[in-house]
Order: sequence, then structure tokens, then C-alpha cells
Amino acid sequence: MNILKHLESFFVFAGNLIWGYPLMVLLVGTGLWLTLALRGLQFRYLWHALYLALIKRKEEGDEPGDITHFQALMTALSATVGTGNIAGVATAIAAGGPGALFWMWITGLVGMATKYAEAVLAVKYRVRDKYNTMSGGPMYYISRGMGLKWLGTVFAIFAAIAAFGIGNMVQSNSVADAVQATFHIPVYVTGLILMVATGLVILGGIKSIGRVTAFLVPVMIVIYMGGALVIIIMKANLIPAAIGLIIKYAFTPTAATGGFLGAGVMLTIRMGVARGVFSNESGLGSAPIAAAAAQTKHPVTQALVSMTQTFIDTIIVCTMTGLVLILTNSWDIGKTGAELTSIAFSKGLPGNWGNSIVAIGLILFAYSTMLGWSYYGEKSVEYLMGEKAVQPYRLVFVLFVGIGALLKLNLVWALADVFNGLMALPNLIALLTLSPVIVRETRNYFSDNQLYGKKN
Repeated sequence: MNILKHLESFFVFAGNLIWGYPLMVLLVGTGLWLTLALRGLQFRYLWHALYLALIKRKEEGDEPGDITHFQALMTALSATVGTGNIAGVATAIAAGGPGALFWMWITGLVGMATKYAEAVLAVKYRVRDKYNTMSGGPMYYISRGMGLKWLGTVFAIFAAIAAFGIGNMVQSNSVADAVQATFHIPVYVTGLILMVATGLVILGGIKSIGRVTAFLVPVMIVIYMGGALVIIIMKANLIPAAIGLIIKYAFTPTAATGGFLGAGVMLTIRMGVARGVFSNESGLGSAPIAAAAAQTKHPVTQALVSMTQTFIDTIIVCTMTGLVLILTNSWDIGKTGAELTSIAFSKGLPGNWGNSIVAIGLILFAYSTMLGWSYYGEKSVEYLMGEKAVQPYRLVFVLFVGIGALLKLNLVWALADVFNGLMALPNLIALLTLSPVIVRETRNYFSDNQLYGKKN
């Protein structure tokens, strides 16, 4: 036990070191650089991107790839719309005050350019394996685009390990705890159900994952956002004051009130940026692995779809959580995480609806995260060991879903933080190095497209 405690302390220290200001600056700075290099593409073409993602959904004809634009987007969203949207936003505002939500917005807006760039490279440098499925992501654009195979291997190792933490055991443990607290079902029962439910989906590969997430993600977002929207509408007269509070405390210290201990501007920025990045994963290099599987004839088409993931995750879902916390005057009561969000929803909705919506949201969000991250880990292992390792990996992943439901995971959380941060470093190096390729692909696409070429 002492060894585990020492390991936990070491990884907590390492996580705090890795996720310090240098990485925060690098993540946001890369997004700013790409925003400038692409001339604010995420703002100019947002509506067209949303049209491609949510209305058109797939291209005409038989395009290379395994799943549609929409399924690729939903697979990526399944991994990012998760506990960070419920617990992460509450943690940021509870520690940094209402102004933290403003810095989450900034992180999301520049992160859209990062997510776009990741997807351009993922599709451009993807390959087809012997099973006739697409493989891509940072490990491929690092090795094929930069010529640094060793660095691509490093990324794949970090991603494969991180998948068992933040994408597996942490999520199954969150579901088991939520189900036990709300529905009084033993954790081992939940663990077995999750193993079966996860195995039935991921053993079928990306096409199976794509079909399930294309159904599950919209349902879970609508349920959670529906509850939040009811509260926001009921308290619509307070919205201007809430927005004013967010903007005011983004640039000035938040005074101690109620159970809130107060926060300086730097803490507010750090919490907003950190939780924003954790929520949308822009720059970590996970989402482009799903983007590479999309049926598309040009990298930019899927990249436009991919950048809507960050918009939906941070600008829409996180904002709604934050507004509920502020409008119900729950952010300063001295609670944090999912408990705080549950309290806010309970104050805003009659009866037990608030608790139920948050609990169901946690269950669906965490389960969908496991599906998305299973694919990320699978493709990382395939890159490292070949296609023969995929099926054994899926079986081991399913086994650890059950194990995670039974364990207390402080050490796993700490490990996940470390390896998520380590994933970001080689990916950001690749994005900055290959930014001329991203710009060139973008210019070629819009110059060839008569409808949008006239706008440039």
C-alpha cells in the first residue's frame, strides 16, 4: 500500500508539472497561431461546417473511409462530451469563479482551429490496413509527414496507456458510483453490465462504434441540454447579469462569498483553460484518430466537420452547465465537481428531476467516452504492434472496464493526467511543424471549390 501511495504522489506531482503554465500556453498558443495562419477559418466557415456535420452528414458517391462524417464526429464527441462537461465545468467555476467560463470560451474558440488542423493532417496522412480499414492520427502524420517515426511511436505509447485510464477505468468507476448512489445497484453488477455493453460494441470495430455513437451521443446531449435549457429559460431574466458576472470576473479577482474562498485572475485563467482543454481535447491528438476513418475525398471537408466538435462540446454544452451553476446561485456554496452540478440542477428543476438528469448524463457520457477511447487505444496499439494485436487489445480493454468499476482510482486518475499531457507534446510539435501543409491544403480546397473560393 505504501508503494501505491508513493506512486500516486509521484504521478500527482508529475501531472501538476506537465499540466502547468508552459503546456497551457503551448496549447492555447498553438490554437492562436493556427487561427492567424488560417485567417480565422473557424469563424468564417462555422455555419458551413455545421451544415456538413449535422445536415449533409456524408459526401456523395463512394469515398474512401469507413464511417460517415457524422459518425466520425459522433465518435469523437463520444470521447470528449463526458464527465468534464458535468464535473469539469463545476470544478473550474468552484475554484476560479464565474470568470473561468470566459476562459473556457477562449480555449474553445482557438481550439476549433487546432481541431481543424489535426483532422486535416489525419486524413491527409492516413493509410489503409490489410483489413481494408483506415488508420490515421498523430502517430501517422508525425511519422509520414515529419519523417520522425520514433516520435510517432512515442505518441502511440502514451495514447495506448492513457486509454486505459481516462478512457476506461475512470469512466466505469464514475458510472458504477453514480448508479449505486442514485439507483442503489451494486458496483459489481454495474461493472458486469458495462463489460457486456462495451464488448458488444467495440468488438465490432469502428463501424459498430460509429453506428452506436451516432445514435447515443445526440440522445445523451439532448437529455442533458434539455434539462439545462429548461432552467436557463425559467431564469432568462437573470442571464444579462450572469453574462456580466462572467466577463467581470474574467479580468478581476473574485471576492470570497458564501462557501467560495475567492480567486485571483491567474487562477481563474488557469482553471478555465485547463478544464476547457480537458473537456474538448483540442491539441491532445485523440480526436484526429476518429477523423481519419471518415468517408471523405478531401482532408478539409472532414476537418470542417471535426472542428464543430469543439464548438458543440465547449461553446454549447459547457456553457449551459456554467450558466445553470451561476443562474441558480450554486457556484459559491463550497461544493465542487459532479456534486455541485447535481445541486444546481436540483435547485433549478422541481422534484428529483435535477438529480436524475445529472446521474443519467454521467452514465451516458462516461459510457460513450469508453467507446470513443477504446478506438483511440486500439489504433495506437495497431500502429505499435500491427493488426494482429487489435482483437486481443479489445478483449483486455473490456476486462479493465469491469475492474475499473470495482476500484478506487486516485492512482489511475493521476496516471491518466500524466499520459494525456504527454500525448499533447508530440502532437503540438507536429501541428506547428506541419502548419504550412495545413494552410496549403486549406487554400487548395477553397480555391478549387467555386462556391467558397469566391470568398477568399
